[in-house]
Amino acid sequence: MSSTPDSTVRLSADLAEIIAEQERIFAGRQPESRRLAAAANGYLAGGVTSSWQITAPQPVWLSHGRGSKIYDVDGNEYVDLHGGYGVGLAGHAHPAIVAAVQRQVGLGTHFAQPTRDALVVAGELATRFRLPLWRFANSGTEATMDAVHLMRAITGRDLIIKVEGCYHGHHDSVQVSVAPEADEAGPEGKPAQAPSSTGIPGPFIRLTLVAGFNDTGSVARLLDEHPDEIAGMIIEPIMMNAGIIHPEPGYLAALKDLLHSRGALLTFDEVKTGLTVGPAGATGLTGMVPDITCLAKAIGGGVAVAAIGGTAEVMEHVAAGGYEMVGTFNGNPLALAAARAMLTEVATPEAYRRLDALARWAASGIEREIAATGLAAHVVTAGAKGCVVFSAQPVRDYRGFLDIDDRYSQAHWLFQHNGGVFLPPWGKIEQWLISVQHDQSDIDRLITNFGAFARAVAP
Repeated sequence: MSSTPDSTVRLSADLAEIIAEQERIFAGRQPESRRLAAAANGYLAGGVTSSWQITAPQPVWLSHGRGSKIYDVDGNEYVDLHGGYGVGLAGHAHPAIVAAVQRQVGLGTHFAQPTRDALVVAGELATRFRLPLWRFANSGTEATMDAVHLMRAITGRDLIIKVEGCYHGHHDSVQVSVAPEADEAGPEGKPAQAPSSTGIPGPFIRLTLVAGFNDTGSVARLLDEHPDEIAGMIIEPIMMNAGIIHPEPGYLAALKDLLHSRGALLTFDEVKTGLTVGPAGATGLTGMVPDITCLAKAIGGGVAVAAIGGTAEVMEHVAAGGYEMVGTFNGNPLALAAARAMLTEVATPEAYRRLDALARWAASGIEREIAATGLAAHVVTAGAKGCVVFSAQPVRDYRGFLDIDDRYSQAHWLFQHNGGVFLPPWGKIEQWLISVQHDQSDIDRLITNFGAFARAVAP
């Protein structure tokens, strides 16, 4: 006989029924998406353009976006809090971005030579992120790949450290311990080097060591075990592949001191935090300046662009030819025109004041619904980003995140979607993003939908 309490059994059954019913509603609203998904299987691998677009019960095919809203091919309107996984801080068709892109298209979209906008964008990033020298790339994956190569090139060492549960793109060096299951994560305090994808050669896995977030002891142990072998460490300064997990006070400073004491470098992956958590990202929030910073997503206002910044000592290695940082589309004029508009016309002090107010409104409204229903959950925010963590206790690292029942996130995503709010489909992992074009009525819809969900699933 099972020792599971009857109430837990009933709750599990009810939650499964709630998800099934919401999936029926979801599919019923989108017959054209279903038709296109079926047709796409003949031309697109898996019927989508990225594996992250495969969602249950079916992919959502979109038509267009305007302001804070997006529209699917069936004509349904959504408040877009998905934000393209962190790209959409400007919202959709922002006039400043549209004007910049249209102007540049008429002047040429690719030269493989620098243009004036490169100076403006690099100067703005240098001021915001307090690193003097920059280069450009086209995606977060390219930026973090260059950062890893650069740390190895400067130090002449092969090993790097990454944090358990952090995602840094899909190049070989960082496809280790991205989202390991409990049975492959290894012992607490000494995470395993778990491959996160097939196709990653064993030698690359062995070159990437794994530490826990908010755990300088695990980093010190790795440095002791591999003296003079570790080139550096790459980390999300605010962890965003497990909801949102903030660094504990003093953690990042201690990490930098520890790495430097052993001749190793520190890279911040601010691809997600970049402009979204504040005008200078997590660097501005924490006051910590690393040796290298990687940016992408929001800095392009919806156009693909990335940037790598470094100290004068680090980037001299690039300038002198010690490491060739190259790419045919790096710094292309279309991307930099959009980035210039984003940095100088969209991501302004006034915009951040509005974003902060809306973020507070969202958090307080959802927390009221949590309190009213007794749901075991809490809200975590970082600037324009936020999430609901379905746990009564704070989460400080990936191990705490693993214990969370992701069925609640799936049910919440479905309630929001069917109620006209588009959130990222991997709700347990991802965060919502408020754009500069959202208003209070958009956030009210998020809160209302959460209330309906909480009342449906609360014990």
